[in-house]
Amino acid sequence: MEIIYSPQFTRKYKKLPTKIKDLAEAREKIFRQNPRDDRLDTHKLHGKLKHFWSFSVDGKFRVIFEFGENGTIYFHSVGDHDIYK
Repeated sequence: MEIIYSPQFTRKYKKLPTKIKDLAEAREKIFRQNPRDDRLDTHKLHGKLKHFWSFSVDGKFRVIFEFGENGTIYFHSVGDHDIYK
């Protein structure tokens, strides 16, 4: 699996608190093993984001991503629930 980080994801990730970055890295390891692992609460989004998916970093923070072709995953954004707007 190849994960490609968008410029927006990278910018937002850099602004996260260190504790959340550490959690996000641990969650990404789980994600790389199984994107639909129950611990991630992976789910398809709706409305204007209906082509995207999300998984939980913790109770507040999420990663928005997209399944691409040939096993490529695109991480588009990271943040609290405001990223859905």
